[in-house]
Amino acid sequence: MKPFWSRYPAHWRPRRPQWGLALRVTLGALLALAAAQALHLRLPLWAVLTAIIVTQLSVGRSVRIAFDYLVGTIGGAIYGGAITILVPHHSELALLGVLALAVAPLALLAAVKPNLNVATVTAIIVLLVPTMTPVAPLDSAIDRVLEVAVGSLSGLLVSFLVLPSRAQSQALAAAARALDLMAVALGELLAGLTRGLDNDALHRLQDGIGASLVTLNEIGDEAEHERATGLSSGPDIAPLIRTLLRLRHDLVMVGRAVAAPLPRALQDRLGPSLDAFRAAATLHLAASASALRDRGPPPPLRAVIAALDAYAAEVGTVRHDGLTRDLSGEQAERFFALGFAMEQLSQNFRDLEMRVTEWARPGAVVADTPPVS
Repeated sequence: MKPFWSRYPAHWRPRRPQWGLALRVTLGALLALAAAQALHLRLPLWAVLTAIIVTQLSVGRSVRIAFDYLVGTIGGAIYGGAITILVPHHSELALLGVLALAVAPLALLAAVKPNLNVATVTAIIVLLVPTMTPVAPLDSAIDRVLEVAVGSLSGLLVSFLVLPSRAQSQALAAAARALDLMAVALGELLAGLTRGLDNDALHRLQDGIGASLVTLNEIGDEAEHERATGLSSGPDIAPLIRTLLRLRHDLVMVGRAVAAPLPRALQDRLGPSLDAFRAAATLHLAASASALRDRGPPPPLRAVIAALDAYAAEVGTVRHDGLTRDLSGEQAERFFALGFAMEQLSQNFRDLEMRVTEWARPGAVVADTPPVS
């Protein structure tokens, strides 16, 4: 047993948000069922299902889904109830026609506004439940709204009270993850200037970053919703996302430049300055990721700027000595593309420093980065 428990934190600590979600979903379902039974609701099933749907990984997403679910349910109940009461449907053929009349407009609405797709389901339930159980159409509509309300309130209650998880903290963790991946990718890409990288290797390096940024963008919408509704405080997450997207584009440009290694003469002259920048930049990206996770100040940028300045000076010397004159068209294109990417990296590293500063807690002390070896 001891080896298992000694390994437990390392294996499961990164999954704490998922464990918290599982606990909240379970408690939300139990609370919804208990409340539905206490209120003698006709179909407690819908209260339980609503609680499960509403209880999400972050508070912001739970609030947004609960609002959309309630609005869609109320709208669907009103429309479905009106169709059921006003349009006779005593035969099977008439019931088919009424069903089409109830579904078609709401299906179109759901196609335009996907967040209201529950309206279609609600209208169908309001229409068909009276055909299966002895209940009046108006009572069916009211029951449906009450069931969803009980489930939504249950889901929101556990989301706020049981291990609440804010989308803002999840967004910062996702941004830090993206920076960690960028640090690894940039190191591999710059190392490829002396040995080259095949397309498969380039795609593997870039795909993970792209997926992490897609996740970050989705969580960022929830974080902004939390901030707009007062559920969390802090700066807007959008500038940080934009900076990370620009850094990702810089890596794409570097990747195009390293499809083949530099000529031997340029490797000999530029290799030391590129190695210095590679070490400083990867260390800085990793340190920036740690700063975002801890809401600390950004690491000093001077080592990266010094390395970029040294590289730019060496490029100027190489061009002055005429080493670029014998390059083929393709080699020259990659060489100058690398120079442009380095200039963009310089600007975007400065932007990253500002973004990390925005998220630092008040009074956080700047910690110096370890020296580049």
